[in-house]
Amino acid sequence: MQRYDLRHLKENFYSRMLEIMSERKEGEVSIFMFEIGDFSPVQKSADLIKEAGYTLMNSLKYNEVDWMIVVKKSSGEEL
Repeated sequence: MQRYDLRHLKENFYSRMLEIMSERKEGEVSIFMFEIGDFSPVQKSADLIKEAGYTLMNSLKYNEVDWMIVVKKSSGEEL
């Protein structure tokens, strides 16, 4: 499991998040931190993870301005 801090990318973290996930091995878990602003990045990141075929394992508010998601590289069909 690795943690990736994408907060420095502000609202432009989506492509980097998907790039990182594509490099991960099947079954590996990644933690991503990003800024939330108006909360729209929370839903958008969850939608992108699902569309890319990965499993969103957890999504939680990290502090007042940051969000954290836990993603597993798997199809989600095992749930």
